[in-house]
Amino acid sequence: MIVDQLENLKNYTSIHPLFQEAMAFLQSQDLNAMPIGKTELKGKELVVNIAQTEPKSQESAKLETHQDFIDIQLPLSGVEIIGYTPAKACLPTNSPYNKEKDITFFEGAAQTYITLQPGMFAIFFPEDGHAPGITPCGVKKVVVKIKA
Repeated sequence: MIVDQLENLKNYTSIHPLFQEAMAFLQSQDLNAMPIGKTELKGKELVVNIAQTEPKSQESAKLETHQDFIDIQLPLSGVEIIGYTPAKACLPTNSPYNKEKDITFFEGAAQTYITLQPGMFAIFFPEDGHAPGITPCGVKKVVVKIKA
């Protein structure tokens, strides 16, 4: 997991070949003005999703991992808290990996919580369990999905 300020995203472009393209898109758009929905930048390998979350408590936030994608998450309209637990420490549930949605959910609370303000981002890799969307009012956010 990486947490940083959006202006520093350029420092991470060498991590993955598609990070440069994702960064260029994020810097060239008025993200707050974009409508809710998905934009494919490079087929299914690089997708930008503008989402509006519903209010969610820490108790109701479920840890999740993705096997095939890296997430870059940025809150736009307010503060978002995201739980974090290394995937190897996540407690399995009875629900198996959903290949179509590339998601596995886990039991229990996260080990750590991070607070993202607008202008910040978090990158979650397949080895990072994360419980996004914790906010009392909901938040408009960007989730960039990059094929791992």
